[in-house]
Amino acid sequence: MSARTPIEDADVCVIGAGPAGALVADRLADVGREVVILEAGPRFDPADRLDRMERALRPAYDRPGVWGMGGDRDAHSNSGDRSYPLNHARVKGVGGSTLHWQGMVMRLHEDDFRSESARGVGIDWPIDYGDLRPYYVAAERELGVAGADDNPFGPPREEPFPMPAFPPSYSDSLFAGACEELGIAMHSVPNARNSESYDGRGACAGYGTCQPVCPSGAKYDASVHVERAEERGATVIDRAPVRRLEHDADRVTAARYTIPGGEIHTQEADAFVVACGGVETPRLLLLSESERYPDGLANSSGLVGKSFMEHLFAGVGGTIEEPTRQNHVGFLTSESHQFYDEADADLAPFKLEFFNYAGPSPVEEALTGDQWGDALLDQLRGSYGTHVGVGALVEQLPSEDSYVDLDPDVTDDRGLPVPDVHWSVDDRALRTLERANEVQREILGELGAEITWTVGPENTGPAFHHMGTTRMGGDPEGSVVTPDLRTHDLSNCWIAGSSVFPTGGAVNPTLTIAALALKTAENIDDAL
Repeated sequence: MSARTPIEDADVCVIGAGPAGALVADRLADVGREVVILEAGPRFDPADRLDRMERALRPAYDRPGVWGMGGDRDAHSNSGDRSYPLNHARVKGVGGSTLHWQGMVMRLHEDDFRSESARGVGIDWPIDYGDLRPYYVAAERELGVAGADDNPFGPPREEPFPMPAFPPSYSDSLFAGACEELGIAMHSVPNARNSESYDGRGACAGYGTCQPVCPSGAKYDASVHVERAEERGATVIDRAPVRRLEHDADRVTAARYTIPGGEIHTQEADAFVVACGGVETPRLLLLSESERYPDGLANSSGLVGKSFMEHLFAGVGGTIEEPTRQNHVGFLTSESHQFYDEADADLAPFKLEFFNYAGPSPVEEALTGDQWGDALLDQLRGSYGTHVGVGALVEQLPSEDSYVDLDPDVTDDRGLPVPDVHWSVDDRALRTLERANEVQREILGELGAEITWTVGPENTGPAFHHMGTTRMGGDPEGSVVTPDLRTHDLSNCWIAGSSVFPTGGAVNPTLTIAALALKTAENIDDAL
């Protein structure tokens, strides 16, 4: 391992140690397959998480700084209408971006799988909710989800969540009164964090720094399944970014990767799984071009990198004249899907989120202000703890105007072209942002809040959910992978992750990523 040399006689090579790659590797190792995981970033020591939390509390750092993102290794470009801050919410390393994610895990709604048929826009998935339903159950068990069956607008369920839901926060109770007056239903948020001891990990300790770091390990991250895969015989080679996939006419033969110091190795295997996320997955396929595949690997459809999708953020916040206990809970405990299935060709689905941390923490106020001593105490007493806010996620349709490509002029620390994110937002999403802002202002108005900020059509940003760049479908001319997530062009190469989503819906994608990963592992085992 110190040499990071290839593994002989590998059955499966998994590229990427985020949630998709980790779950695929764990399932295949469990059935006796010889699995090797190649991960571009390092393995993080859990003992360092308290130090990372302290760093996260200091205003000089943001999420990239906490997890070592940035520099030539992580360089990228933006050629689109809107700048895309790619490094703000991704982590290269064992565990991937689940190391600093928010931890919300919802199932897609039934109509999300049939957008064209039910809403008149987008495209239909080649699978439906019923196909994925048993894998959603398994994914909730694997990640450890705390939740309650109290969402009257969600898709049908089979059984209770593995753990009880977290109770509503104090600020949720304030929102509840306003929403009741307005006829807006609130319900709990399914969270991939332990409300009680589960799967050998303790219950949430309430540090409140869930983004960007959970020191206790109560919030799920993919290192859980990477370590489990290792216990079952898998091999993990970290700091081993893959340069390209070698291939013949219809099979991948090897993954070429670089180790610290610059030495290049070649990992052979019977099957390959590309699980690098919605940006790095298409980048790797495009980097693997050849005389046989001059436009990139698995790209006979021309769709690799195309239809890059995001969830757009809408939000309204302000202050009220009573304590809200902001930041007391570091994650969301209540939401509303009431407006979700009103979606049609003109308006997208969206969900509301009731913030528990809509204002700065006292540490932030103290360290970023100019006051000291008694003056600082007076300032904190007057300004802290009265903030409220309501957010929303809005669906973005797949579009030829949003895509990931290679930058012909900028290279990374290995001399390879960096990803260029060309991001644009469709008119339907912009109209929906306006609608979400209307509902949010009504709620804050009912609370009697003074509105101090709005994020809407003009200044919207991404939720950092990279989706859609290697779409699944039944037609090889209109998709990159089959419904079983095997590439149409290559008989032994599968893609796992949100890049295969034909549409994105308006709920956080990780549970669907996990469900598809479990389904993919079954398909690979059957093929082998």
